[in-house]
Amino acid sequence: MRKFNIRKVLDGLTAVSSAASASSAAQQQQAGNRETEIQETLQSEHFQLCKTVRHGFPYQPSALAFDPVQKILAIGTQTGALRLFGRPGVECYCQHDSGAAVIQLQFLINEGALVSALADDTLHLWNLRQKRPAILHSLKFNRERITFCHLPFQSKWLYVGTERGNIHIVNVESFTLSGYVIMWNKAIELSSKSHPGPVVHISDNPMDEGKLLIGFESGTVVLWDLKSKKADYRYTHDEAIHSVAWHHEGKQFICSHSDGTLTIWNVKSPTKPFQTITPHGKQLKDGKKPEPCKPILKVEYKTTRAGEPFIILSGGLSYDTVGRRPCLTVMHGKSTAVLEMDYSIVDFLTLCETPYPNDFQEPYAVVVLLEKDLVLIDLAQNGYPIFENPYPLTIHESPVTCCEYFADCPVDLIPALYSVGARQKRQGYSKKEWPISGGNWGLITQSYPEIIITGHADGSIKFWDASAITLQVLYKLKTAKVFEKSRNKDDRPNTDIVDEDPYAIQIISWCPESRMLCIAGVSAHVIIYRFSKQEVTTEIIPMLEVRLLYEINDTESPDGEQVPPLPTPGTGSNPQSIVPQSHPSTSSSSSDGLRDNVPCLKVKNSPLKQSPGYQIELVIQLVWVSGEPPQQITSLAVNSAYGLVVFGNCNGIAMVDYLQKTVLLNLGTIELYGSNDPYRREPRSPRKSRQPSGGLCDINEGTTVPEDRCKSPTSAKMSRKLSLPTELKPDLDVKDNSFSRSRSSSVTSIDKESREAISALHFCETFTRKNDTSPSPCLWVGTTLGTVLVIVLNLPPGGEQRLLQPVIVSPSGTILRLKGAILRMAFLDTTGSLVPPAHEPWREHNVPEDKDEKDKSKKRRPVSVSPSSSQEISENQYAVICSEKQAKVISLPSQNCIYKQNITETSFVLRGDIVSLSNSICLACFCANGHIMTFSLPSLRPLLDVYYLPLTNMRIARTFCFTNNGQALYLVSPTEIQRLTYSQETCENLQEMLGELFTPVETPEAPNRGFFKGLFGGGAQSLDREELFGESAAGKASRSLAQHIPGPGGIEGVKGAASGVVGELARARLALDERGQKLGELEEKTAAMLYSADSFSKHAHEMMLKYKDKKWYQF
Repeated sequence: MRKFNIRKVLDGLTAVSSAASASSAAQQQQAGNRETEIQETLQSEHFQLCKTVRHGFPYQPSALAFDPVQKILAIGTQTGALRLFGRPGVECYCQHDSGAAVIQLQFLINEGALVSALADDTLHLWNLRQKRPAILHSLKFNRERITFCHLPFQSKWLYVGTERGNIHIVNVESFTLSGYVIMWNKAIELSSKSHPGPVVHISDNPMDEGKLLIGFESGTVVLWDLKSKKADYRYTHDEAIHSVAWHHEGKQFICSHSDGTLTIWNVKSPTKPFQTITPHGKQLKDGKKPEPCKPILKVEYKTTRAGEPFIILSGGLSYDTVGRRPCLTVMHGKSTAVLEMDYSIVDFLTLCETPYPNDFQEPYAVVVLLEKDLVLIDLAQNGYPIFENPYPLTIHESPVTCCEYFADCPVDLIPALYSVGARQKRQGYSKKEWPISGGNWGLITQSYPEIIITGHADGSIKFWDASAITLQVLYKLKTAKVFEKSRNKDDRPNTDIVDEDPYAIQIISWCPESRMLCIAGVSAHVIIYRFSKQEVTTEIIPMLEVRLLYEINDTESPDGEQVPPLPTPGTGSNPQSIVPQSHPSTSSSSSDGLRDNVPCLKVKNSPLKQSPGYQIELVIQLVWVSGEPPQQITSLAVNSAYGLVVFGNCNGIAMVDYLQKTVLLNLGTIELYGSNDPYRREPRSPRKSRQPSGGLCDINEGTTVPEDRCKSPTSAKMSRKLSLPTELKPDLDVKDNSFSRSRSSSVTSIDKESREAISALHFCETFTRKNDTSPSPCLWVGTTLGTVLVIVLNLPPGGEQRLLQPVIVSPSGTILRLKGAILRMAFLDTTGSLVPPAHEPWREHNVPEDKDEKDKSKKRRPVSVSPSSSQEISENQYAVICSEKQAKVISLPSQNCIYKQNITETSFVLRGDIVSLSNSICLACFCANGHIMTFSLPSLRPLLDVYYLPLTNMRIARTFCFTNNGQALYLVSPTEIQRLTYSQETCENLQEMLGELFTPVETPEAPNRGFFKGLFGGGAQSLDREELFGESAAGKASRSLAQHIPGPGGIEGVKGAASGVVGELARARLALDERGQKLGELEEKTAAMLYSADSFSKHAHEMMLKYKDKKWYQF
């Protein structure tokens, strides 16, 4: 093993010796003795990975159910997910392992259980009496396909209709089939030659549980007598049936048909319907039938004590209403209200005051599940207003293009954002409380504020309060309103670097302390915002145009090998780089007719009224250069203490002083190196070849849905947030559905045509050169080829001088190298604590300062939390640099690499963040192969390595982010955010933090039958279903028909909830309970057998007495 000479490594009083061996074990060991040994407190036991909560609208919803007593809503999806909603803040996500679509959901009302029917012909019973619901039983049908289920209120027998037209009956307690079966050929008339089609409806007569109404798709409806096992009445119609609903008195029912009609039938008049209605049909003269309309997919018939019944239906519009939005129709007496929806209707339910089907229903609201929204309509108010939705279901209002997560923010931030966001709320909502109010909140064990920021395809940005595993929108900012909207397609020739969504947000850089916000958009635009509580009108929007492209003549000069010298520190940039500040671009085409100096978007030149909240400080746009469009921005950073914003792309880097509104730096990436370029590259003319847009391609997640196809912000054009060198095309490894990339082994063999993009930027106050004795403000720049360069910032004094004197920027000559594109940089002080970038505290800029404040501001220096500003010369700092392949810790100012960790050989890191956890810090990484890893700092010891994601796709790669206190998130579907934790402490507290879905509630009293009904009969007729469907009466069902699968049930809930001693105790108690339960069952069975034997002996004795004296011929 070769060792460095210790003298060469000594720097001041710090001695570091490091092994230059490839073995990572040797490189991780702290070599030599430091005067100040950094104690690392984080250990492997501090880490554990688990999902916490899922927010947002359930992606691709397919089923809906409501428990009217518990007041809980359930939504099933096409991917087998189950989302349960109680009062605002009480939400739960579960997943069926098969991933099959949920076709129907049925609550066991007020029992804390739910039955789900899936497209793979399985039934599942979910236990909702635990914080994380689990499956108690499953039943898999083998020979028949499930089409419809019905569970009567307070019954344990579930009716299951199938595609063959048969009805099976399941005991929901044991999840076994009854031997009682209603066969389709017994239900329909014997004379009928055709099959009636699948069962589309089952319900019992509200007044007589012994009568079952069965609807077949073909148009036949049968009223089946369960006791006599025959059909009482058969109702035939020549139009296909979609749904059926009873009147609560059980004398009438209503059917919806495929021709847009509703038929109302009297139970005892099966020959023809009592009434036929075409809600949206045009009534023709001469008494002809109205024209057919689109199918009415569902109808509900709800009665009120005081007035006319409600008939509520979806669909049924006439065919000539082309382009009309989907509608829900509410018919009440003579009035018909047509309520237009933004998306197609998946299902709807009417919420009623009573769970009993044989009482006046008294409907008060309608829950409408749309393809991409959930709407609640108030039926009690005129005009049917909607309720204001308190759930965070609008994440996908415009597709999410990027995401940032901030835990442990300043405490005044959320109230400030909430106060400006409250003014944005719409008016005209229902005055009533949100009716889905079940469940109870969990205990709040996390007290720190958390904020999520989402950037969207339409240019909007949303701030969300994410504290304590909840989510609530705080404030929405529309960045597109600064630009002129194009009237037609011919009017937008400049936006053709993107096909659509030219305002889409690509990168967000936010300083929570100063509240400065900076965004980079897909049209190569950067906007800087300042937070204000005052409304202002901006007469002229401040704007800069930057020409970011290094260019030389096509004919190479004789000394072509020479790299042009860097601009002198005084000038700071090329004189040609700054385009004069004017709204009309300086020139629209170059001498040879190519588009030149034109930005992609046009900034408004009219006064702009800016509401309280985020207000525009400056708009920066990259311009076309000689027919080449500007390249999209790949990295961005803003610093409020320095008043600077910096951004880069595959052409180079630009730095802007947003206080003085000037461009300070505008360099091609190659120019940053000066004469130190390790690749000896040649700056080239942009006209030689058009720059291909490189990056990660989208990977299909099994079956892709057209809506999931990502638009421009998610296409490969935008994907350079991931900092991949443009020439490195990703290969899709089909076997494990993950990313893999081939890399050239030799740095010198990198393709000449490749461009080195700026992939990471970090403002800091540190040592810029080896011989520095004190830290100074600087910018660290990381590139896609693994280079880190340092730029020195010479800032004028604060106050008025800051606005008058120029900021001088100059490359320091410091170059560091890593393998793979640079993703993240951070700095530690001599004790190993994180040194955050300097920032200025927030103050209101739109209020004139008084004299005292002005004096203060003159004296005010930027707040640098860095302890390094007062460090003695002997003390040093550590730079932590994470690339796609490895991480390094470098001692400053000596620039010696003291620790190195090769994170991955075969894959690459998609996201790396330096985060705080348990009063310490670590490096958290998410790899393209699905692994989540954490490393201690500064020694880079591996602390956690968990295979988390079964497959990686572009959306997850684009939105995954870690933050402090062991929190992380990503966009799990186009509409949902999945949050997870890698902290052991949070995992342990999670069970307490989760809300309770089930709360003990008294079931309302059954309706009073009344004296006369009780005396003369009438009223609701009950049925002993056990007597009919139990094994003693109906026998056993065929074993081959369905297979019972026991679920993990409540045991899993306890296993997940508890760990350690508590868990062992809980498991022991559960085992005892189970044993006790089994013993109890055994006792009951023994008692039942004794009773059965006793009754048999009595019966035998009676028979003997009865026939004792009779002769054989008298029998």
